[in-house]
Amino acid sequence: MAGLDEGAPLFAQIAERLADEIADASLAEGERVPSTNELAAFYRINPATAAKGISMLTDDGLVEKRRGIGMFVAAGARARLLAERRKRFAERYVEPLVAEASRLGISASELAAMIRESSATQKGTRP
Repeated sequence: MAGLDEGAPLFAQIAERLADEIADASLAEGERVPSTNELAAFYRINPATAAKGISMLTDDGLVEKRRGIGMFVAAGARARLLAERRKRFAERYVEPLVAEASRLGISASELAAMIRESSATQKGTRP
């Protein structure tokens, strides 16, 4: 995990970092999540701040407490997280893209071709 930045609240950044690790399967379902003290020591923050970040993930059903042994990634957490992030991606990027394409008279097939070309360019290949 990289360092934290000054922009967002620290507890939200902790939650987002852990969620990112769940999303990319660095933290697998059933795996133990770093403790509040481990997070606090790593980031040099107050343990209460780390606990608040973990609490956000617990509230979202991504992390569960196992009495006496710690916090663990909940079953189905990755699938739920990816579904939510895909929905947010569509709302934030796809819907505005489609709306602007429509305003410009770009058909769905033309837009799809543009996306394929851009994707191929990003990968260093041509379609």
